[in-house]
Amino acid sequence: MLKQIEGSLGVAQAVALCRPEVVCAYPISPQTHIVENLGAMVKKGTLTDCEFINVESEFAAMSVAIGASVAGGRAYTATASQGLLYMAEAVYNASGLGLPIVMTVASRAIGAPINIWNDHSDSMSQRDCGWIQLFAEDNQDAVDMHIQAFKIAEELSLPVMVCMDGFILTHAFERMDIPDQDQVDRFLPPYDPRQSLDPEQPVSIGAMVGPEAFTEVRYLAHAHHLQALGVIDKVSKEYEQIMGRHAGGLFDEYRTEGADVVVIAMGSVIGTIKDVIDEMRAEGKKIGLICLKSYRPFPSQELADVLKATKEVLVIDRALQVGIGGVVTDDVIRSLRQYPQIEIYGVIAGLGGRAITKSSLHAVFKKALAHDLAPLTFMDLDKKVVDDQLRHEQEERHSGPLAEAVVRAVAHGGKATGGPRL
Repeated sequence: MLKQIEGSLGVAQAVALCRPEVVCAYPISPQTHIVENLGAMVKKGTLTDCEFINVESEFAAMSVAIGASVAGGRAYTATASQGLLYMAEAVYNASGLGLPIVMTVASRAIGAPINIWNDHSDSMSQRDCGWIQLFAEDNQDAVDMHIQAFKIAEELSLPVMVCMDGFILTHAFERMDIPDQDQVDRFLPPYDPRQSLDPEQPVSIGAMVGPEAFTEVRYLAHAHHLQALGVIDKVSKEYEQIMGRHAGGLFDEYRTEGADVVVIAMGSVIGTIKDVIDEMRAEGKKIGLICLKSYRPFPSQELADVLKATKEVLVIDRALQVGIGGVVTDDVIRSLRQYPQIEIYGVIAGLGGRAITKSSLHAVFKKALAHDLAPLTFMDLDKKVVDDQLRHEQEERHSGPLAEAVVRAVAHGGKATGGPRL
């Protein structure tokens, strides 16, 4: 059914259609509207046979989800930013125990300095935690990916994180096609856990593992993620057969035919990039796009097969490995190392919610086509502000708080004003 609704409500309705038995919630922007809507459905009785549990922290939310899943319940939660960091210990436990929990991450920057706007720093910080990570391009994608996430998680007995851009998607009102209950029931079978606690047949789950077996346990986690590549693709095709539209999968190609430069990106920036590529294609520029949907597991060989004839690859990263560069860029470099002739550029963009504009994308893409782009580029960086601050720090030992100094400099039109003497 077509509905013009907020992204968070669309996700909440998609989750409800999957018949969760436990939803545990702790509010943190910008995911709060999702769990608020689910709570309202439970209270009104439109979401039945589900226990909605308010908890005291994000760590508690994941702990409850783990307990519910181990007890044989279909469990869901949501978080963002510092909330994801606070539950990190339990996040690792969920994957280590092989529990098919589904969680929304409404991606948001990590402080300090405090920033509530969107980038991918939070989800990227947990890239090695053992969860499957899927990234939504728009709110329709988010709806469809959540429904698929429960099936992927339960087929593999692995937790799945569906990442959608905070505020840009969660708080945006768009037209979404929400499946009906019969369609979802045909796609997603009743929950049949691979492992659960049974008082009649007691077992230990999450027992101590020593050095003699820990490598093998971790290798199995790696093997399960490699299996997940096929499952994600298969589930996407099954979904298309029932719902009549393509969604999810490992990645989508957009105008990559004959492209000299292929852009790789994730999340809501995809729409803007598509518009820029259409404009540049109209000018005769050979440029295309890979819309990455599955970040973990990373489809290394699948990407390599598609990109092996490409001359240049440009990766848009919305998270930064400080002192190194782009997070996704490194994954792409590893994937394409068998093709050393391909030039790979990393572009850091949109940190802390900074707008990624068409004009800025045009400028960067044109430089790539002209072979005039640095291996690592910070899009729209105010280099003068940065250089002035670095110089000030060299001249004045007590230079004051860094973030406040930069904010003052930007407010004064790029002129460094210095910090207070401490």
